[in-house]
Amino acid sequence: MSGTKVRASSVVYSLYYTGFSPEKVNFLGDDSLDLNLENPERFHIRNLSGENGKIFKSLPGLAISQDGRHWARIEGEHHSGALFDVGSKKDWDSLFIASPQVFFHGNGDLRMYYHSFDMENGKFGIGIARSRDGMKWVKSGKVMGAGKRGGLMNLGKGSIGLAVSTDGLKGWRRLKDEAVLKVEAEDGWDNEGVGSPCLVQMDGDSDEWRWYYRGHGNGGRTGIGLAISEGSDIGRFRRWTGFRL
Repeated sequence: MSGTKVRASSVVYSLYYTGFSPEKVNFLGDDSLDLNLENPERFHIRNLSGENGKIFKSLPGLAISQDGRHWARIEGEHHSGALFDVGSKKDWDSLFIASPQVFFHGNGDLRMYYHSFDMENGKFGIGIARSRDGMKWVKSGKVMGAGKRGGLMNLGKGSIGLAVSTDGLKGWRRLKDEAVLKVEAEDGWDNEGVGSPCLVQMDGDSDEWRWYYRGHGNGGRTGIGLAISEGSDIGRFRRWTGFRL
């Protein structure tokens, strides 16, 4: 979890992650759908009618560390040890909770953004949960739904979009309909899609932003890439080709 808090001399690091359980849930969607859920675990649904239309359930977890290297899981309130459960059958996040990103907004105000799939309208969405201590969470509903068709996908491949809000709770709006970072080079290492972005503002006099992202290419290759903003403009990024992890 990023922020000035982690620069203190004595600190406990918090790692929020997606965990999958052996439990399977019904994915009762259109049998003709062919979805590819690109989250950090490379979790795919190629044919929703396969395996009786069921997928593995995922929930958010927490681990802590004092040195950033050795980690211990923390048991959440859910019976499985997760921090919280999916919604009820009528809720938009009844299927799974994935890709949690937690931000320290202020004392007693931690915010977790996550994504799920709304079975009612057949589209992805982003939700928010809030906490005072980072362990007990209360969901506050969906903050943004899917945009125009083609905004996330570029030639059928995953891209990265950008939305902004004045308070981080409501009123989220897309900076533009098209992707901010998308697949370009056919022979690039990330030519099959990009996703799972982590946006970091640089310290000091620099007004630069850095966008670390996950990319994958032909043959199932995966890696971590970096894109750098053009000055303080968070709507324009260029890939940095100096390295790949």
